[in-house]
Amino acid sequence: MELSVFNISGSETGKKVTLSDEVFGIAPNEHVMYLDVKQYLANQRQGTHKAKERAEVSRSTRKIKRQKGTGGARAGSLKSPIFKGGGRIFGPRPRDYFFKLNKKVKTLARQSALASKAQDGVLMVIEDFSFDAPKTKSYLSLLNAFSLADTKTLLVLSEANQNVVLSSRNLQKAQVATPEQLNTYTLLNADRVLISEGAVSKIESLFNQ
Repeated sequence: MELSVFNISGSETGKKVTLSDEVFGIAPNEHVMYLDVKQYLANQRQGTHKAKERAEVSRSTRKIKRQKGTGGARAGSLKSPIFKGGGRIFGPRPRDYFFKLNKKVKTLARQSALASKAQDGVLMVIEDFSFDAPKTKSYLSLLNAFSLADTKTLLVLSEANQNVVLSSRNLQKAQVATPEQLNTYTLLNADRVLISEGAVSKIESLFNQ
């Protein structure tokens, strides 16, 4: 697959980049992508949810009515879940949602996500660039050059650039990452993926099994 290289003004530079078929040309594996996204979202959960059960509620244990002769069901404590203010039945308890995925599965999922974006035509290669100072206005002008100001975008740089990261931080739909930081969820969540020219070779060497 061959793509044109654009500059940050939105114009073609005349250069072309050939994307590796081993990474960008494979048939996307949807089930593997699902597993990787599921693991990513599960690992974001704190798991600190907790509800008090019958033994943990602070209420009187006095028998509230006599056992027989009332015409209703027997009741021995206000802690019972059937009463307002009683304990909850099988309430949530703190737990860890982490589960393991093999490295090859995660790599295939990222390959599939990249291939999916490339084959859908929402992947674009731009020249390597940097900002002299962190300014949201500079990053916004970059997005406006490609008419992407209101679109969820992911910019992949060859290496971490603090000025570019800080410039994008105030924009809700913009995200910046390096090839090492890429994950399946971030790739699939973006409507357009912009990859810097220098990052293409890094992605191919990183995700080519």
